[in-house]
Formats: sequence, C-alpha cells, structure tokens
Amino acid sequence: MSTETRHQQKQQLQQEPPSSSPSGRNGQPAWLIVTLREVMVKAKDRGFAISTIVTLVLIVAGVVFNAYMSSRGEDFTVAITSEAGQSVVALADEEGRADDGNTTFSAIVAESEEAALEEVRAEEADAALIRGDDGSWTLTGKNEVSRGLNTGIGASLEAYMLETNAAAAGTSPEELLAGSELEESLLEGSAENQAVADVAGFAFSFLFYMASIIFGMAIANSVVEEKQNRVVEILATAIPVRQLLYGKVLGNTVLAMVQLALYGGAALLALNLTGTADLVGSIIPASGWFLVFFLFGFLILASIWAVLGSLASRPEDLSSNSTPVMVLIFAALGAGLFASGQLLVVASYMPVVSSVAMPIRMLNSEVALWEPILSLGIALAAAFALLYLGEKIYRRAIMQSGGALSLRKAMKLEQ
Repeated sequence: MSTETRHQQKQQLQQEPPSSSPSGRNGQPAWLIVTLREVMVKAKDRGFAISTIVTLVLIVAGVVFNAYMSSRGEDFTVAITSEAGQSVVALADEEGRADDGNTTFSAIVAESEEAALEEVRAEEADAALIRGDDGSWTLTGKNEVSRGLNTGIGASLEAYMLETNAAAAGTSPEELLAGSELEESLLEGSAENQAVADVAGFAFSFLFYMASIIFGMAIANSVVEEKQNRVVEILATAIPVRQLLYGKVLGNTVLAMVQLALYGGAALLALNLTGTADLVGSIIPASGWFLVFFLFGFLILASIWAVLGSLASRPEDLSSNSTPVMVLIFAALGAGLFASGQLLVVASYMPVVSSVAMPIRMLNSEVALWEPILSLGIALAAAFALLYLGEKIYRRAIMQSGGALSLRKAMKLEQ
C-alpha cells in the first residue's frame, strides 16, 4: 500500500461524519462486531483463562483459610502451685469458652515452684503461673509465651485480683469500677460498619487496581500491535476508526465486569458455605454500587489507555507515557486504603477515584441517595467527555507511524 493511498485513507477516515454507524456482517453495527471479537479473543486466550481460574481459587482459598483460622481453637495448659492460681486459670477458661467457644485453659497442680517449672521444661505445660512471696505473679514459658495465653491469663488475673481486693476492702468489683464505663459512639456510621468498610475497601481497591491494569494494558497493547503491524490500515478500510475504538473499549469493559462478577460471586459462595457470611448482608448493596461505579470509571480509563496506545509506536513506549493513567489508578487505590473523613467525601465525587471511594462511604456512614446518583452523573459525564476527546486523538494518531507521538503533537495533526 503506497504512502499516497494511506494518506487518502487517513483523510477519508478522519473526515467521516460523527453520526456514521456502518453495519458489518448480518447487519450488525461495526462497534458490536469489534466488541464481540475482543470478548471472544480474550475468552479463548489460555493465559487469561488460567489467571482467572487461579484468582478464583485464591479467593475461595482465602475465605476458607480465614474461616478455618477463626474456628480453630487453642488449648492451653498452665502449671500452678496454689488455689489462687487454679482460680485464675479456671476464670480464663470460662472467659475463653464464652468468647469463641474454642479456647480452653486447664491447670496442672504442682507441689512446688520448681515442680511447676519442670512441667514446663518437660513440655507437659505451656507455662507456669507462680505467685511470689511479695504477691507478684509470673507467667513462665519454655521458649516463649504465646499471645493468646498471655492475654487470657492476664485478663483473668486482673479480674481475680480485683474481686479479691474488693472483698478484702469490704466492697465489690462493681462498686470499685462504678463510673468507669466508657462507651464509643460516632457522629456518622458505626464502629462495626467501619470495620466492614476497611475490609471491603481493601477488596474494592485491589479489584479495581488489578482490572484497570490488566484490561487497560490489553487495550493499549492491542492498539499498538495493530498500529505497528499496520493491521489498523486494513481494518480502517472496512469500518470507521471511531467504531474500532468503541468496540475495543466496550469489549474489554464487558470482560472486566464479568471477571469482577465471577470474583464477587465466588467470594460470596465461599462465605456462605463456610458459615462466615455474617456481614455479607451489609456488603452486598455496596458491592452493587461498586460494580456500577466501576463501569463508569473503567470506561474513562479504557479511553485513556486506547489513546496512549495510539500515541505509541511500539509496546515499549507505553511504559513512558502511561504516567497519567497510573496516577489515577493509584489515586483510586489510595482512596480505598487510606482516605477518610472530608478527604473521602471529596474523593467520592472525583471520576475514577469515586469508583472506590463512594461505595466505601456508603458502607461506613449514612449517605443520602442523591449523593451516589450525583457522583455517578459526574462520572458518566466525564466518561462521555473522555471518550469523545479520546476518539478525536485516536483518529488523529492511529494512522501515524515513524515514532511515538506526544499529546500536543497529536492534537496538532490535521483533523
């Protein structure tokens, strides 16, 4: 194909009317053909299938492991030398069974302090609880004292000594502690919702980050390869360039949404099967909003990735011109992991970043219905604006060869 012919094709494609929507085979719109092709090619890609399956397995394994660790009990044996020590261990056992039903404490009565320590050396006991002549207590282990053992014995010892000292003073522990109760409250949301938001925020941020990188780079590399191999010049003779862009963006958006739905479904199924779905009811509504916000946020990023691909002349150029989109992705990641208070409120209205920030706000505080709707409206307007601007740059740059283009140079090319 001569340079003159390619130049004529480029002028014809760049001058096509915005309303052109030619049909392909079977009367299907050109953008739909490209969309289906993107989906089918990616779905048949072995690497994509393997990575999706591996991620699903890791998600399910993570839920199962968390359920196992939550239900896993600990049995502690403590050597004691007195009735007081036996009472402390009994109180620790009572509290342990009341908390999770899986932690137990049992006592081995030793005749002397040395005999108690010998039980520990022989690994018959996890630790020895010994009271000194001055009234102080020591918990002695062989190589270490586990945190669970130390915490359980420490809390029960405080309760035991409080009751003992109160009885000696002719009062009760309740009277001694009267007025010391401290309740926690929040002006917005609740402490329980905050804990859920922290976990969900990490999950939302991680999924958004991975999808944006995987599918965004796929769009950019696809554009670069077609431009580098001049396949785009052949495609451009059959369909308008803008339809090619729309198809690539929509195809990868569909793939990203399907993958997210698979991951979320696998996690919810695993939570229900392991009996750890206590907080799922509060996460599901926010997850639905996350999918909607993710759709608009990813459309923006997909448009930017396509433009970056059209500006590059080879895949290596993407590493140098992808800084703007990476900043947006890391901003969304940071909003999900660290943003709080007024910063989180502001982030929930910023396109792309709102994909993570608004669902998290809806988890940890009361949010009026108009707020996510307004945020979605802003994101949708930004998506249309970026797609429109991206199409203009894409049409200018996609037929250019001979080196990478800057955004300024691309904008100066003839329309």
